[in-house]
Amino acid sequence: MGDHDTVLVRLRAALCADDPWTALYALHTPNTDRPGPLAGAVEELYRSDTDHTAFRPYLTWLLRSLGEPGDAVLLRLLATPGLAGDDRQDLLRTAVVRGLRLPAEVLHTYAQDAPASSGGNAGTGGSPAPELVDAMGLSGDPSFAPLLGALLEDPAAPRGRAALALGRLGARAWTAPIAGRLSEVTGLDHTAFTVALELMGDPAAVPHLLRWLAESGEERVYDVHHALVRLTGRDPLLPERANGAAYAAAVRAAWADGRTERASAVVRDLVVESGARARFSVDEGAGRIRVAFDPPSPGSSWPRWDRCLTFDRKPLYRVGSLCDTCELGLTLLDWPDDEAARIAARMRGRLADLNRLDTELLSEWSPVLGELETGHYRALLLDLPLEQVAEPARSWWYRRAAARAEADGDDGERPEYDRPEDYWPGVAHFQLTAPVPGGRVPFTYGALLPSQPPEALDPATVARHAAAVAAGERPAAVVLGWIDDRYVEALHEERWLVGAILDGHHRLAAYAAAGVPARVLLLARVGEGSGADGGLEGLAEVAAVYGCRE
Repeated sequence: MGDHDTVLVRLRAALCADDPWTALYALHTPNTDRPGPLAGAVEELYRSDTDHTAFRPYLTWLLRSLGEPGDAVLLRLLATPGLAGDDRQDLLRTAVVRGLRLPAEVLHTYAQDAPASSGGNAGTGGSPAPELVDAMGLSGDPSFAPLLGALLEDPAAPRGRAALALGRLGARAWTAPIAGRLSEVTGLDHTAFTVALELMGDPAAVPHLLRWLAESGEERVYDVHHALVRLTGRDPLLPERANGAAYAAAVRAAWADGRTERASAVVRDLVVESGARARFSVDEGAGRIRVAFDPPSPGSSWPRWDRCLTFDRKPLYRVGSLCDTCELGLTLLDWPDDEAARIAARMRGRLADLNRLDTELLSEWSPVLGELETGHYRALLLDLPLEQVAEPARSWWYRRAAARAEADGDDGERPEYDRPEDYWPGVAHFQLTAPVPGGRVPFTYGALLPSQPPEALDPATVARHAAAVAAGERPAAVVLGWIDDRYVEALHEERWLVGAILDGHHRLAAYAAAGVPARVLLLARVGEGSGADGGLEGLAEVAAVYGCRE
């Protein structure tokens, strides 16, 4: 039996299993390094009238997860003449989720044949279905812009999706119409309109946004402020932990003079509370290192959802959403340019044997701190018991589920398809040897992730730091971090101390190898957008347990 026939038999067996989803996951996982045969088998079943009717949801899920071979099958199937309406809709939705650029002729055919979202079809006056609107925005074809622009005027149409589609096309002729209709939309549509303006990157939107900011209700102020920051580069400091009416008033006051030019970064309100704790604020921060929202995922109903830790707008780690009932998971995307290390190295002179924080030290570092995102920060000097973990099964990203099961009294057995590598952030990292003890939340984990490839570390430099540690010195690493609070599945409180190492990879490796708590200068943003209450509480608990003793 050939490879194709073998895969086809296994695929049919999985589809007919008592639990098809589990069987398909188990079938798909070993084939991720050879997805071609599986994609071919899926295509054969999809073209079978009997099989595709019974198994269509499973088959399109597989195509979505098979990468480029699955994409090629999607494109071939969508180009097939005479597709049934349900098939066409399902395939187009899957292609949108994959972010595929479909040929304009395929979309025109779909528009003529597909049922519309508000009666009739797109070819006879009704508004296009949402998946078609999304696909037009991904097409790169500006000829779709007039049709999409016309949808902005129709309250029954998917207006938010149309605005995002225009933003993806970069159709700046529609900047003013989108901005001018902000007063007509609410909720997620309002967010989608402002995100569309961010995607356009057109400064012509700024006067409209400033006018609307002065008039809009407080529930819409965040979206307008976010768009103004993205489009102007100006990022004024707002009061710490402001919310509701106070937040809206602070935003309006910050933009009231109409100034849109970014000023030089200023580090202000520096207060040293002890040798291990300080606070400061960054006003008009350069934002070169920040957690930022990703562009909206095609097909998603949430215009702002996933986030990434970025350097100079280049994503380093995918951080995931703000949804507090979802698990936190980080994924390595790419390494920063060498400039990241050069910026952090400007702090290195005083890190060789750091025993306490003081005003002079933090003032000296102000040019580096000004590279951060605007906001309010806590600086903590910590001695963290860290281990270096390179095996997914040893990482807290995977082990946390076992801890939850034990707390629930479960036997802790995990399904065969539940693999440690599926939770792995994609790189060896440092983690706390145990959850933080004594906190309000039952489990507070800690993970420090690298900003340069671990394999690039110089053994001689690690050995030099190890000798310094053995001699009683405490060279410090600098980590940009935050506290992340979750209520996973609305059942389990879980907290993470998460950090990206800005400087000190060799030092942390030396500490971990020696089994000595690592001296870490943690810079953590708190307040608006950072989970202010949980963040402050979690940082206080971490400082109480691991704060450097003078």
